Amino acid sequence: MPDPAASGIAAIPTLEQMQQWTRSLGQAQQILMEHAAGVLKDAPHASAAGYSAPSFPALFNADLLSKVQSDFARESTALWQRFLNAGPDGDTATATLAPRGDRRFADPKWKENPFFDLIRQSYLLLSDYMLRLTDSVDGLDGRQKEQLRFAAQGLVDAMAPSNFAFTNPVVLEKTIESSGQNLVRGLKHMLADLGKGQLTHTDGAAFEPGVNIAATPGKVVKETPLYQLIQYTPTTKTVLKTPLIIFPPWINRFYILDLSPEKSFVKWAVDQGLTVFVVSWKSADASMKDVDWADYIVRGQVDAIDTVRDVLDVPDVHAIGYCVAGTTLAATLAWLAARGEESKVRTATFFTAQVDFRDAGDLALFVDDEQLKLVEQLAAPGYLDGRYMAATFNLLRGRDLIWNYVVSNYLLGEDYAPFDLLYWNGDTTNLPAKWHKGYLADLYRDNKLATPNAISIEGTAIDLRKVRTPSYIQAGREDHIAPAKSVWKITEHFGGPVRFVLAGSGHIAGVVNPPGSGKYQYWTCEGPAATLDSFVAEAKETKGSWWPDWIGWITASDMETVPAKAARIPGKGKLPAIEDAPGRYVKSR
Repeated sequence: MPDPAASGIAAIPTLEQMQQWTRSLGQAQQILMEHAAGVLKDAPHASAAGYSAPSFPALFNADLLSKVQSDFARESTALWQRFLNAGPDGDTATATLAPRGDRRFADPKWKENPFFDLIRQSYLLLSDYMLRLTDSVDGLDGRQKEQLRFAAQGLVDAMAPSNFAFTNPVVLEKTIESSGQNLVRGLKHMLADLGKGQLTHTDGAAFEPGVNIAATPGKVVKETPLYQLIQYTPTTKTVLKTPLIIFPPWINRFYILDLSPEKSFVKWAVDQGLTVFVVSWKSADASMKDVDWADYIVRGQVDAIDTVRDVLDVPDVHAIGYCVAGTTLAATLAWLAARGEESKVRTATFFTAQVDFRDAGDLALFVDDEQLKLVEQLAAPGYLDGRYMAATFNLLRGRDLIWNYVVSNYLLGEDYAPFDLLYWNGDTTNLPAKWHKGYLADLYRDNKLATPNAISIEGTAIDLRKVRTPSYIQAGREDHIAPAKSVWKITEHFGGPVRFVLAGSGHIAGVVNPPGSGKYQYWTCEGPAATLDSFVAEAKETKGSWWPDWIGWITASDMETVPAKAARIPGKGKLPAIEDAPGRYVKSR
């Protein structure tokens, strides 16, 4: 066993001392166990970090509760006994294991020192107990039980011994080695974050849009109060006649699809011989207090589509919608179909987009009447500060996006590593208050988009069943924001041909997966599939990026090419160049 003194950690206690600690930890576990039951009973009425669950009676299923408690008592006793029997030279690392992918206890110090190993295993045992307790609560519907489990998961993640200096052996060692300088640096980091009201994930000074991120050459060729339209410079002698217009979500900056050159979907699409346009949405301010979903549909997407058709003198476009912009693209297609104008869009591609919100994932847990009232209060200036949305998305993956950085930034005092994806993640945008509240209420809460004619856009009722545009639908297998089973529902509403592709990873990495990375995989199914389960059962797995599959799908419907000159060069057509890409909207704060 390694010498703890050599590693900078205080010497391991004697057997008698460890036995005393064990009794103390046993008492502490019992107190936590009793407290956990009380917390779970009261959780539905509590509010924490902007989250409040509805009121409902929380009664435990007696049989299940009894089993959970007896299992906990038995496993706790076994854990303590192993620790007592091991002594100062023993090994207790054979008991409770962290879940696969749990990086909190990856360092060997958690297992090499029996005392910290006991802390680790006690925590994992208690966490399992608390989460199993949520399953023993009776009288709840499915959504309420999900809310309760989400709250319990957030609580156990916050309780992790890795989050506290004196119960984390890695932090203790660092503190001893540096004479506490890690905590001094961490304090500076924490105060800086408090000053800006946002947790820092990466070195913000390492990136500059237009220089080493969002740097694909192009020009802004149109600007409206809602968006800037960017046209990119071709890199091939000929291009497909039908251009591509990309609608990124306005809850984030557009350059998630134009990160570093090797990760940029925009650059890759240009290199495939597409004339690419991207919409860069304006970050909301008080002037946008009356902007609603109709504006993003009619004066956003439809206006941009018509602009591209006009500037290149073509009848139609290929369109991509990512996340909320994909949801909006579905509504746009339905609106065009209702007006007999569906031919303006030759194909539509949806990145991790939802149209039916019955299974919308953990984000739906934040949508109820109380939360809508909170949104209204926070958005008093007419817009919602983007930091609130960033905090919400961080809460969905608190272990990775909050507590991981609390440890590295504040406790270990580590320098921020440059990472373009995390820079983008922290580059928040403000949201128009009227749109945001309406979107949450009409779609997440009331699921109106999935109901034919339940939504009207400027007097035109929309029905997704009328959408017959050929559609490519991409979902992420591990997506926690737009779950695959929710994205799949697009296939159940559209009336035209669809190609569904299930990509490895999640909401971001599942999309931003260039062929050169050699990461992940995707699944396709050439035969009909009535459900996602049947799709998965019959699907063929292909290693690597799904991007080549997509471009093959595009070119199969569009073989005609034209020279990459005249209007295909940004600023050489009907619209003069306003400024270089990425434009000023993406740089506004």
